Amino acid sequence: MLFSSYSSNGYALAAHNYNPRIKLGIAFAIFPLKIAKMIAERFLVVIVAASLLWSCNQNPQTASKSNATEAADTTEEYIPIDATSDTSDMHNAQNSLDIEGTYKGITPCADCEGISTEVTLKPDSTYILKTTYLGKGDGQSSEQKGSFTWIDGSTIELNDMKDAPSKYFVGENTLTQLDMNGDKITGELADHYVLKK
Repeated sequence: MLFSSYSSNGYALAAHNYNPRIKLGIAFAIFPLKIAKMIAERFLVVIVAASLLWSCNQNPQTASKSNATEAADTTEEYIPIDATSDTSDMHNAQNSLDIEGTYKGITPCADCEGISTEVTLKPDSTYILKTTYLGKGDGQSSEQKGSFTWIDGSTIELNDMKDAPSKYFVGENTLTQLDMNGDKITGELADHYVLKK
């Protein structure tokens, strides 16, 4: 007598007196379904992985633009403008930024802990420069007053300064101290020359 029951995968199997040909037929019927199931599972894994990668890196240009914007917010690039060129029609620090105010920072020092530097720019093109050498001497501040002039649309010079850096690149709420030749200071300590409002 032949009776059948269902296996765990739902296919009828002869439990008693089955013919080997029937067994082979059942195997051929089950095998493609198992392969199809494996392929479907792997395809699902590939789809999920691809969608995760796509969502993490949806628009790499947007990320690089936002990183460039962040970098521009902290330290602007110093590009001198030819002093003989007509800057009246150009967008620059001189004609578009409110530079009046007090800028502070601690600049590097060769033989002390740092120089506490405070530059106050006033609307009448005058300045007050206060410096204090940290960890050296009695800690007293020195103060210099004078006028400043625009060298170009992005750089000012503190007049009457002798033997000290007098040129500053003007950025959005920042003054970046330039070297004695008026060039931007580079290297590991470059960010320490940026005074913030």
